[in-house]
Amino acid sequence: MSLLDGLRIVEGSAFVAAPLGGMTLAQLGADVIRFDNLGGGIDYHRWPCTPDGTSLFWHSMNKGKRSFAVDVRRPEGQALVTELITAPGPDAGIFLSNFPASGWLADERLRAQREDLIYVNILGNPDGGTAVDYTVNPASGFAYATGPAGGTLPTNHVLPAWDIATGLTAAVGLLAAERQRARKGIGQHVSLSLADVAFTMVSNLGYLAQAQVLGEGRPPIGNDMYGAFGRDFPTKDGRRVMVVAISLRQWRSLVDATGIADQLPHIEAAFGVDLRQEGDRFRARDPLAALIAPWVAERTLAEVAEVFDAHGVCWGAYQTFQQLLDEDWRVSEANPVFRDIEQPGIGKVRVGGSPLSFSAAERLDPAPAPVLGQHTEQILAEELGLGTSEIGRLFDEGVVAGPAGGVA
Repeated sequence: MSLLDGLRIVEGSAFVAAPLGGMTLAQLGADVIRFDNLGGGIDYHRWPCTPDGTSLFWHSMNKGKRSFAVDVRRPEGQALVTELITAPGPDAGIFLSNFPASGWLADERLRAQREDLIYVNILGNPDGGTAVDYTVNPASGFAYATGPAGGTLPTNHVLPAWDIATGLTAAVGLLAAERQRARKGIGQHVSLSLADVAFTMVSNLGYLAQAQVLGEGRPPIGNDMYGAFGRDFPTKDGRRVMVVAISLRQWRSLVDATGIADQLPHIEAAFGVDLRQEGDRFRARDPLAALIAPWVAERTLAEVAEVFDAHGVCWGAYQTFQQLLDEDWRVSEANPVFRDIEQPGIGKVRVGGSPLSFSAAERLDPAPAPVLGQHTEQILAEELGLGTSEIGRLFDEGVVAGPAGGVA
């Protein structure tokens, strides 16, 4: 039995945060049913796509879920989704969404059908205003702390960090609300915004305090690590490595590996620093990098790896997505998190399951994403209790659809 076996969650979602929250729970064994409008929602063809237009994004973000295709523009379709969301049972009545909580999806309308409903709703801004990762991140201050040293223009990054953090926070919030309902019988509406997640993390990392207490900004410093020694270096064979020394032990490992110990007293004297201190290593990062760079440049990536690993240096190689797939064992089947699966409509793909490892529960193998509408007939029959003739009518009248628009 899986950790979340029996827990049933209805998901109405698009893009990253809400689908990721649902998939996180599905990978722990929850039955996550996502409903989509006929033909797919606004992210059903989101890039990257195969040459025939199949979204690799959508299929990667919805692994292990069930798919219910329904015309949500029609009152009858809305009624079916409402019945599914508010279905009875101690493990049902849970809704995760980033759609506006208004109209037929308003909390008060759904709660009128089930008082102990758990409704987790993801917003952009805390006042309900529209925001996405690419608008929240510029406001967070990170864009002005990203980019080459000395740069004055803000720099975005491609990782949707706040979408990811919000999706995982939503999963935590859902489980916390479910625990309270199990103990006290109380349902509730849980809301969280992308902006609140981002800005609280700016606070948690000390960046707000740095501005408020010290009156300091955070300038862009390229690939260096702020507050400690960390820098990237090119190798003899044209690769690049990132080397980090935060702790004193990590620093000593790096010094031993590169053989620079004899030169360090000169740097300490010239710059008035104590290289046993993390912050002083940051202040002296340029002369330290000048000592390490030639050592790395004289060696291939394989040679650097052999020496660094032997000395316990904290380091990593820069990799493209293709190199990650082809060269890194951590995304191979040597790592139990990853498996090659057959994804309908795409073929063989390597996918990751839950990164959590529990000592008293087996890890579930990654499951493929559903074909759009794959489980429509099953959901109508088993979850909503409809008979064959009524299910046939719904298909005939175009209220619901199965795979490729047909009966599942």
